[in-house]
Amino acid sequence: MAEVKLLGFWYSPFTHRVEWALKIKGVKYEYIEEDRNNKSSLLLQLNPVHKKTPVLIHNGKPIAESMVIVEYIDETFEGPPILPKEPYDRALARFWAKFLDDKTAAMVNTFLRKGEEQEKSKEEVWEMLKILDNELKDKKFFVNDKFVFADVAKNFMGLWLGVFHEGSGVVVVTNEKFPKFCA
Repeated sequence: MAEVKLLGFWYSPFTHRVEWALKIKGVKYEYIEEDRNNKSSLLLQLNPVHKKTPVLIHNGKPIAESMVIVEYIDETFEGPPILPKEPYDRALARFWAKFLDDKTAAMVNTFLRKGEEQEKSKEEVWEMLKILDNELKDKKFFVNDKFVFADVAKNFMGLWLGVFHEGSGVVVVTNEKFPKFCA
């Protein structure tokens, strides 16, 4: 039996990505909560480059960066595939995951910034959501009607946009404006 541990932070969407991948594969793991303001020596030792969560520890070996970890989990553990098997579909899934990751800062800034900076971030997020809404058209998921890699990347948005909206009062996504994404 493999020893699997996950260093994470409870409201990190990146930690949640890894947890979803582990659950998809049915992998049992030990979760170790990190304190963002007081990083443990274990975290600093295992991720000396970025010094952040998540970090997966598999049989004593650390893996950092959420989507890298998701790919590792997919390649290492039995269970339903997270990345599609077909090379073209796999490339599409990676493309959409990278596209979403590249837009993370704008999404966060929509809720953290004020005034002109906030409006600029909102516009960027709306452009991204228009693209996603168009891509999803009549589909529930990005590739082959199965919840896979790109959907793991996207779901952090679905999870946290509502929380950020409720906490800040800033409305970014509505069913009327982005029906496919909301669905």
